[in-house]
Amino acid sequence: MPGTVLLLAASPAGKGCLVDAASVLPVLAAVAPPVLSGTDTANVVELADPLEPQAVLTRLRAAAAAPVPLTVFLTGQLQLDRRQHLPHLALARTTPATVRYTGFPWHWFREELRLRPPGATTVFADLHADPETWQHLRGIAPDCGPAVALYGRVAPPPPRRALAAPAYMKAVATLLRSGHRPDPATLHHQAVTRAYGEDGTRGDILLAPHQPPAQLAVRRSRQPVPAPPPPPTAPPDPHAALTAAVQGGRHAEAAALAAQWEQAALRQHGPGSQEVLHWMEVRADLAMLAGDAGRSCETWLTVAGARLAAGQSPEDPAVEAAVDRAHHQWGRMTDAARARELGPVLAQLRERVPGRREGALRHVRQHLEELRQSQRVPG
Repeated sequence: MPGTVLLLAASPAGKGCLVDAASVLPVLAAVAPPVLSGTDTANVVELADPLEPQAVLTRLRAAAAAPVPLTVFLTGQLQLDRRQHLPHLALARTTPATVRYTGFPWHWFREELRLRPPGATTVFADLHADPETWQHLRGIAPDCGPAVALYGRVAPPPPRRALAAPAYMKAVATLLRSGHRPDPATLHHQAVTRAYGEDGTRGDILLAPHQPPAQLAVRRSRQPVPAPPPPPTAPPDPHAALTAAVQGGRHAEAAALAAQWEQAALRQHGPGSQEVLHWMEVRADLAMLAGDAGRSCETWLTVAGARLAAGQSPEDPAVEAAVDRAHHQWGRMTDAARARELGPVLAQLRERVPGRREGALRHVRQHLEELRQSQRVPG
């Protein structure tokens, strides 16, 4: 079975840098791709000190969409934005004052990986945090969602004017260079032992699943479901059924299943509930996976409008994500008439939810004008 590997090392340029993140990439790159992924073959994507959060998002989204095992090796530092106090992965242009716009929001990892089948995604992370972020994370350790096995560490800031080394990730890479890839839990344990023996670190936040990835699906299926029991022919876990349908190319079946669960959630919890919004977002993602950009865009627009109508702030990460995804799908539409129809709705939302991408509203207006100009027939 093939696999996908994403090597991501990011840190700010200049005095705000806490860790020499990119130094680990040559060691990881020396490992054979099948060993990195634990599969027969693997496609490896490398991102070294990326400048733009959208570039990281594009690569992560493409990797997450592939129906194969995914392994992410992530090295860098975390910073909080000053307005919402949400952790971000600092990128090359990130400063404490601009992290909201130049960093990669940590919750985007959860958003992009949430439809991955349980047990198919593993993340190894070696992260350092600035003092403010360190205090924040001591109460809430980062995660990538219930279906993702996250291993690694978050380390406190190094001494003043010192540059930390990604000792945990270098230990992972060194162990893998032997050509043998143990299971993720064993690899994590060996890397922690090796890294702590090298640098004497104490007090790090260690990241590891509470139970093996194979059990995550069982735990998820035992959670209360937001709908009445399905018919006997339907599954106990709807997300697993959707994943199987998408991987089998049965996109219409997946869309129908998601619509059924949305209607069931609507009857049980009412319009505007988180359960209903969840299934609307699932339908939008399924439309994207099916290549129907118009339906995906329209659904994301509806999700954003519903969240705003429910009283959520235009700066709420879920609202921003919905508008950003609607914008992305709108730009991929090939039906010009449908794009002209949805463009004004997107522009109105962009006025309220400008998002983190500079010039997003201007882009919508320019593209909409281009669509209108193309509609006009000379003389």
